Amino acid sequence: MTELFASEKSTAHAWFRNLRDQIVATFEGLETSHTTGPHADMPAGHFDVSETKRHSDDGSDAGGGLMSVMRDGRVFEKIGVNVSQVHGSLGARAQAAMAARGVPGMAEDPRFWAAGISLVAHMRNPRCPAVHMNTRMFWTPHAWWFGGGSDLNPCIEYAEDTAFFHDIQKQHCDPHGPTRYAEYKAWADEYFFVPHRNRARGVGGIFFDDLNTGDWAADFAFTQDVGRAFLRAFVPLIEKRRGEEYTDADRDAQLIHRGLYAEYNLVYDRGTKFGLETGHDANAVLMSLPPLAKWV
Repeated sequence: MTELFASEKSTAHAWFRNLRDQIVATFEGLETSHTTGPHADMPAGHFDVSETKRHSDDGSDAGGGLMSVMRDGRVFEKIGVNVSQVHGSLGARAQAAMAARGVPGMAEDPRFWAAGISLVAHMRNPRCPAVHMNTRMFWTPHAWWFGGGSDLNPCIEYAEDTAFFHDIQKQHCDPHGPTRYAEYKAWADEYFFVPHRNRARGVGGIFFDDLNTGDWAADFAFTQDVGRAFLRAFVPLIEKRRGEEYTDADRDAQLIHRGLYAEYNLVYDRGTKFGLETGHDANAVLMSLPPLAKWV
């Protein structure tokens, strides 16, 4: 399977990198085009780009990626867009976690390869929703699969914004099966629930993992459509809300909601746990955390 999937790995990684380039260019464009309303007099934000490395136990090359972070922009208070391609052998805890999910052959051959894109945006204006998106491909000598999704996290909820975001997700899911949107929306509602607060992290979206129908091209095509949906679902909401005036109470609500976001990512998020346990760059793994937050 190693040789069989060489071209598929390269194709998937190239797609994730291209999507990253599109998103970075679009978001820098949002910064420079924000010329009226709150924070329009601030300098436009730009991404700082740095290489990341996965740290293997024996010090050998284990891959890495690019971490692109914008701080203190007009529109984005902090956003991170990461793309990576890593490989190596899974440790005992990661092997056990994979085996528990039904991944075969972990005890015999714990090698893995993974590539993907992940982003989290924390907005300057509290009336603009925070957002998370990722898509990824994972490979082992005995299995492969895709995962990802996109979910909206407003501190001030607007029903029409939520409906628009979900409608775009549905439009991109429907060509791949009439039940796929409903299934992956329900999965997101379950996955992004914060048990100790007894509430959802945001207003949901879609989430999927372990996607392997046996048809790599079809599964990759769906994963691409999840990536394509992101800018179409998110950018119009920011263009609509970024110029709105807001109050101190709105900002307070934003900071409290960011506390909820941080709690979820540090306590429950599977990607955070996997990244830290497998030796990926800690700054890249934790780029999802907000720049400021508060707790009541």
